[in-house]
Amino acid sequence: MGGCTNCKGKEGCDDHKGQMMGTVEQALADLYPTQTWGEAHDVIAQGLPADELAGLAEELAAELKAATFVRHGGDDEACDYIYVLSLGRTPCVVQVRDHGVEIPDEWRTADGSTISELYLRVVISHRARVAAVQQVAIDLVAGQDGYLVRESPRAGVYDAPLLKRLQKLVAILPAYDLTHLDFGDIAHAPPGFHAGEWRALYGAEPSIANYLFYAQPTTMISTTYLPAGVAS
Repeated sequence: MGGCTNCKGKEGCDDHKGQMMGTVEQALADLYPTQTWGEAHDVIAQGLPADELAGLAEELAAELKAATFVRHGGDDEACDYIYVLSLGRTPCVVQVRDHGVEIPDEWRTADGSTISELYLRVVISHRARVAAVQQVAIDLVAGQDGYLVRESPRAGVYDAPLLKRLQKLVAILPAYDLTHLDFGDIAHAPPGFHAGEWRALYGAEPSIANYLFYAQPTTMISTTYLPAGVAS
């Protein structure tokens, strides 16, 4: 599934999706007067302030009974992330990769083996008061001189054990004035818009998510190398 949280009735689902897509259409119209990717009108940026972002991560940790970690987006990402650890234990890969936590001793004795973790990754736009959630697998492969970290996002949330947490997560977002966007409904190109430089970078059409959150394709696998002698 793509993240729908109202599966008990078609009427309620239709109302939710209608409101959600109305929010998306208005945001795109305000942000992209030229209807071209890469030409966002960022003057109206509305990202969560740092204290609210930290507060949301803390509330999610308490309500979902899971460790949460904030990662601010890079230069080509108009968003911030909150990782919710759903399968795995702390200290986890995200802590080591992003937050300077020391490499656990068990990693140092795991030459050639793989550690696999599963997260709900909340992506929060800087460009509008919207957020979306992806299921993300993170694998760490140990070698003699370091560790390869592979992050593999999916276009939504699919695994049954994650869905109850997803429902609780989505219910919290309105308190932070965030509209939840079902990922399955923002994974296609918006009608009438132009790819601009995106096609040259990635060879296809950008999805709605690329206009609102980040440049890279929504399911692009990323890799990071961590030398054995450093924390991150």
